[in-house]
Amino acid sequence: MFDLPAYLSRNNAFLDRFLAECLESLADGPRLADAMRYSLMAGGKRLRPSLCLAAGEAVGASLQKVLPIAGAIEMIHTYSLIHDDLPAMDDDDMRRGKKTCHVAFDEATAILAGDALLTLAFQVLASTQANRPQLALEVIRIIASAAGPRGMVQGQMLDMQSEGRTLTLQELQQLHALKTGAMIEAALVAGAIAGEGSSSQVDAVREYGKAIGLAFQIVDDILNVEGDPIIMGKAAGTDQSRRKNSFPALLGLEKSKEFAQNLIRSAVDALAGFGAEAEALRAIAGYVIERNK
Repeated sequence: MFDLPAYLSRNNAFLDRFLAECLESLADGPRLADAMRYSLMAGGKRLRPSLCLAAGEAVGASLQKVLPIAGAIEMIHTYSLIHDDLPAMDDDDMRRGKKTCHVAFDEATAILAGDALLTLAFQVLASTQANRPQLALEVIRIIASAAGPRGMVQGQMLDMQSEGRTLTLQELQQLHALKTGAMIEAALVAGAIAGEGSSSQVDAVREYGKAIGLAFQIVDDILNVEGDPIIMGKAAGTDQSRRKNSFPALLGLEKSKEFAQNLIRSAVDALAGFGAEAEALRAIAGYVIERNK
């Protein structure tokens, strides 16, 4: 049986060392660097970088080959959380069991810390695969597309615009395919491409990513209803209080759980062409549906 906790712990240890090294050169600007470090090294699930690493390993790449890409993806994810938590967005006080960046520092510093993490991520990406520049460019293109106005940023905009208005199921799925799913899918595809996977392997990983990306958001919505704020490290019940669209509000809790389960089955089915080398991906799919934070 695959030991997922040990696998994630191993990944996080390598990732934390890599991220700490990336931040070491920022000592000349202590307040900005402190704010970046505060949010980036706060822990969390680290799901996206682990998916990137697992996709790379599934196509035969070493962890070290894919690690810089995984680190850059975590920087982009952390920047998005810093900005999402701002008063102009979700106005959250807690993240990963700690004060949010703008509360721990100040709003202007939090904005700049997010900006800095985003640009540092692309500096890291541009420094990888020096001997395969076309490969590096493709990885950058995939991640930039998923993070920008055709992906995560547009998803956040749609989320804000839809508050107080009931979306259809199709509209809600599209919103979260952009806001949450795009970067999850990109993490997987970038890992497989960096690992020089075949086109069929990349396509399979992409289909897996589409399914678990949506399942992840559905479970997030469910936890916002019935999760424990102490375990999650953030408040529960905020979707309803802000009149935000969610899968439980639209489908009910039980149908939302069933929807997520079906997506996880589809994700695992997409990996049928892989053998034991994709066990980490299969195990992470199970974690997505079973998690409590």
